[in-house]
Amino acid sequence: AGTSGMSETQPEILQRWESEQAELKGQMVDSDTEDWQRAEDFAGLQRIGGVDLSYVKGDDVNACASLVVLTYPDLEVVYEDCQMVSLNAPYVAGFLAFRETPFLVEAVQRLQRNDPELMPQVLLVDGNGVLHHRGFGVACHLGVLTNLPCIGVAKNLLQVDGLQNDELHKEQIKELQKGGDTFPLMGHSGKVLGVALKSCDKSSKPIYISTGHRISLQSALRLIGSCCKYRVPEPIRQRKLRNQDATKKKIKL
Repeated sequence: AGTSGMSETQPEILQRWESEQAELKGQMVDSDTEDWQRAEDFAGLQRIGGVDLSYVKGDDVNACASLVVLTYPDLEVVYEDCQMVSLNAPYVAGFLAFRETPFLVEAVQRLQRNDPELMPQVLLVDGNGVLHHRGFGVACHLGVLTNLPCIGVAKNLLQVDGLQNDELHKEQIKELQKGGDTFPLMGHSGKVLGVALKSCDKSSKPIYISTGHRISLQSALRLIGSCCKYRVPEPIRQRKLRNQDATKKKIKL
């Protein structure tokens, strides 16, 4: 999804992406595949990663791709990698993964080469999984490409399959009283695409959890709940802090 598509027209790029996305979607697993996912207190889970790509303010080409790895359950940072990158692929709604994921895959591959003993057993992605226009968001895409369990964690509701940030949705949010309270995100299709979670007592806004790859929604929800000291789970919060530092340094340069 990088420079290989530069000589193509946008309709040609879109056609290729649709084909690739459908092929990858066929490989996605939305159920638990690991023993630790089924264990009480996630016994056996030792490392959890967070990834994202943050843009330099006012610049939609230059961004910071980052990966952090935390111990579990202590949530202490043991690895971090932030790389400034230039995005060449166009932005197309529903196909954001083709613009961003290659750099996140590279971050995981660098870790595999340099410090394989620190490889995370699950990745949290600042974005969506099956809660997506085409049922295959960044968390699904990255999960299939890395073959790692992945969970989508979004701060805003993606309005797909009839889901709306309307008065009904706002009333449901008001009914979330304490940390751990949830309500399902069921679309017009009848499918539960994700869960809205009040992640801590003090948070006034929920986060939106969806399955990415190789983990069930129930296990994803349990895991995210155990990683939240604040509104956003620690692997993503720590990753965001490090991205902000990196992009600020880039701006000063």
